[in-house]
Amino acid sequence: MPTARTEFSQALKAIAAERGLNPDVILETIKQAIIAAYKRDAKEGGIEVDTFDYDAVIDPVNGETRVFAWPLPAEDATETEIKKAKEEKKDVTPPGFGRIAAQTAKQVIHQKIREAEKGVIMEEFQERVGSLVSGLVLRFDGPNVRVDLGRTEAILLAEDRIPNERLSLNQRLTFLIKAINETPRGKEIFLSRAAPEFVAKLFAREVPEIGSGSVEIKAIAREAGVRTKAAVFSSQTGVDPVGSCVGQKGVRVQAVTNEIGGERVDVIPWSDDLTELIKASLSPAENMSVEIDNETKIAKVFAPEDMLSVAIGKDGQNVRLTAKLTGFRIEVEGNGTLSVPEEKVEEPSPAPVVKTITKTKARKIAKKAKEAKTESSSAEVLEGQGEIEEEVNPEEKIKVPEMKAVVEETENGSEDKKS
Repeated sequence: MPTARTEFSQALKAIAAERGLNPDVILETIKQAIIAAYKRDAKEGGIEVDTFDYDAVIDPVNGETRVFAWPLPAEDATETEIKKAKEEKKDVTPPGFGRIAAQTAKQVIHQKIREAEKGVIMEEFQERVGSLVSGLVLRFDGPNVRVDLGRTEAILLAEDRIPNERLSLNQRLTFLIKAINETPRGKEIFLSRAAPEFVAKLFAREVPEIGSGSVEIKAIAREAGVRTKAAVFSSQTGVDPVGSCVGQKGVRVQAVTNEIGGERVDVIPWSDDLTELIKASLSPAENMSVEIDNETKIAKVFAPEDMLSVAIGKDGQNVRLTAKLTGFRIEVEGNGTLSVPEEKVEEPSPAPVVKTITKTKARKIAKKAKEAKTESSSAEVLEGQGEIEEEVNPEEKIKVPEMKAVVEETENGSEDKKS
């Protein structure tokens, strides 16, 4: 039989639809509010209410409410005694209680509905713990920040903020739903932007290969606001895990970096070989050797002298993140060598000595070369005679290359005369 379309029933359905609640939950909430209102009015009228138990019955069609009371059973009463006491319940609804109860219980009803609504919202967000959510910075509560998530509010504690990140009112940001905990104000949603998981979820959002499962983030270490190291792995042939996370021209990793305020993000390949993983994590340092002690969980890294500062990082940052990533204590030492051997610088060969000779001497040498009629060329004779020096005017001296031309000129001139 369909429910009658009364004003009360329509209002009940409207509230249920607006708040996303079950109508039975709302009716139960109203019952508790009506009982609380009756007890309040009864106490003001001098009626003893502490020795009785109460129940309210609401007609879901017209909203008519009746209040029933019965003697409160003893704490050690059996179920049979409790059932017998309920059978003795009496209708204690006072005259005109409907109007009085409606006014008195109005605030209580609203409060109960808000609590029920909040319970539904918390159940919804409980399933989303560990995922990303978008929200607006609503207000600052001391060092903490209240964030508007739409249907409810959440809190961002000071330790979950990125250090030195400046937030402003109505600024929209992405947060990680860290947990839902009970507080004096009831259940609260706690957010985070400093957790390593936050960066992992940002990569999952930007990199489709992570969502499909072909690329996996095996380990991640972070110092919020400064640097993050993520070790990625792919079991699928042909998939480059580092390249997938970095993206074409670095667009994917840049999107993650922009979301966390320019924090540096290093993406390294995961390796089951701890030695290789440590070497990759300490990059860009090169030519290192690693000794691992599994009992003490200490890894000693020997690096070239010129790579020590690179391996350690600024203020030991590179080593600390590697230790978080691997779970081993990292000790970096120099091995007394250089990553690139020093190249020997060759001394430049001395410049050739340019010998000078006079034009007269050149002609004499050319004449002797012609008369000698040997296989040696004029240049060879010239080389032998070039050491002869005479006291002549420096302006009359010519260089050897110019002298060759004089020799050729002399020889050509002699041939012309013969012809």
